[in-house]
Amino acid sequence: MSQHDTPIRLLDLGTVDPLRSQTIFHAVGYALTEGAPDTILLVSPNAPYVSIGRHQDVDREVDRAVCAELGFPVIRREVGGGAVYLDGNQLFTQWIFDAEHLPATVEERFTLYCTTLVDAYRALGIEAAYRPVNDIHVNGRKIGGTGAARMDRAEVVVGSLMFDFDVLTMSRVLKVPSEKFRDKVFQTMSEYMTTMRRELGEPPARAVVVDAYVAACSAALGRSIEPGVLRDDEIALAERLDARFASKEWLEEGGGLRRPGVKIHEGVRVAEGAHKAGGGLIRCMAVVRDDVLEDIAFSGDFTARPADVPERLAEALIGCTVMEDAIRARIIAFYEQGRPETPGVTADDWVTAVLQATSTAVPA
Repeated sequence: MSQHDTPIRLLDLGTVDPLRSQTIFHAVGYALTEGAPDTILLVSPNAPYVSIGRHQDVDREVDRAVCAELGFPVIRREVGGGAVYLDGNQLFTQWIFDAEHLPATVEERFTLYCTTLVDAYRALGIEAAYRPVNDIHVNGRKIGGTGAARMDRAEVVVGSLMFDFDVLTMSRVLKVPSEKFRDKVFQTMSEYMTTMRRELGEPPARAVVVDAYVAACSAALGRSIEPGVLRDDEIALAERLDARFASKEWLEEGGGLRRPGVKIHEGVRVAEGAHKAGGGLIRCMAVVRDDVLEDIAFSGDFTARPADVPERLAEALIGCTVMEDAIRARIIAFYEQGRPETPGVTADDWVTAVLQATSTAVPA
């Protein structure tokens, strides 16, 4: 039986607690075995929280004191992308498919996945359009982004259908340099984000949105979609992942220098910078000793496959002189040897991020 003859399992879980809204799709991904059905999972959180991307440094992106004051958990996911405030006004749409059943590249998977969201919005009367690499816009305003990750044999692509969005709360939970800057963030998001409520006045009922989305997926994928239930092993794995995703160690992983205790003395500079690539923001931190990269780390809201691309690229740059040609040669060699997938982020973008940091490095 070919994949096109095999129905896709639809798991509509309604609302679950914030932690489980993240761990459940990871569990379904890691539990996918050969011959198991591809799955489309629909879920919403029953309370607000903040989610950060796989490659982000939590304390550079989120104001944890504000989140604690508001009672919002902060949860790192394994999917790339940026920090975002989430609540019951979003319907998460998560694909967990066997890798062989989706297009070969991340860019192609984003195109297919985003097409289904666009078609669903259009069926609801909203003139949405796909904006590569992984965004959906309505008349120039963003109505959603997407992310992707590999979980063993499963390819996972995630996004949401936006009934409404609390821009004010989103602006409150982000880490910003000043209150004036926070006001600007609020103003910018208010102008350049949209939702079903903004476009239609009153968003459709959830069941109507689900029907439109499932029909769009079936048409785009050329496969039938049938309601199913979670298996016992998927539930058990989600329970184990709850503990990991709720841990301080997981939340604070990534984004910092690998040797935070490095001794700073004469001839050593601390470097930090950022570069906005088409596929997301790249933050770069480095320790430069006598014009040589002694330590370096990357974070940001980009998508990278495999997930350890930022760490392996940093390893490849250790010992490199702080010269554009030398940095570029190492990064190009890294891409040629490892063939990483970084949609919307090129070797030139990494070069620019490193140069942005090291050109402003100051003695520590």
